[in-house]
Amino acid sequence: MTSQTIAPKRTSLPVSTTWSDMTDEELLLAYRTGGNRQAFAELVQRYERELYNYLRRFLGDAAMAEDAFQGAFLQVHLRCGQFEAGRKVRPWLYTIATNQAIDTQRRNKRHRMVSLDRRTTADDDDLGSLVDLLVSKETGPSDQFEADERRDWVRQALTRLPPTLLSAVTLIYYQGLKYREAAEVLEVPVGTVKSRLHTAILKLNEAWKHAQLSGEK
Repeated sequence: MTSQTIAPKRTSLPVSTTWSDMTDEELLLAYRTGGNRQAFAELVQRYERELYNYLRRFLGDAAMAEDAFQGAFLQVHLRCGQFEAGRKVRPWLYTIATNQAIDTQRRNKRHRMVSLDRRTTADDDDLGSLVDLLVSKETGPSDQFEADERRDWVRQALTRLPPTLLSAVTLIYYQGLKYREAAEVLEVPVGTVKSRLHTAILKLNEAWKHAQLSGEK
């Protein structure tokens, strides 16, 4: 991945300080006030993998995720002057990335928002904990095939959730954000995030029960 933007001018770094020593907020301030390209590059490097993986899961397509990633940091460049003092940069970046993902999805008229094509150890761990919440434990022994089958079902079921529910699930279960952070990203109260997660789990449970009754797995 590559990230490009146009910086107005460069400023010098304070004595005895390196870019890696600075907080996210300090880096953004350095870029906003002086347009220092190195400050911006350091911020991109810190969040490149994290945000790209989030966008890839959200959109389910590597090329679309790349476009959304580039668009997100273009917006950071354009809107850094609007960043509110006292706010944390990480949830602000997720807010911008989420909006870019939704815009990208609309432009491409795509409805598949969670990547189901690749399995990683991290994904399996996340899905494992999610499955434990969504599906009640069976009374009899379950072999590995059944566990994998159930995970595949959950992956498919997640793609059918409404965007508002899916974004909450993705931020909490995949990205590991706290309720407060997810609420800031989605610009809703913490209670709304919890409500959306609860609704998502109920919908998936209902779909699972229907699948069991109809013989679909």
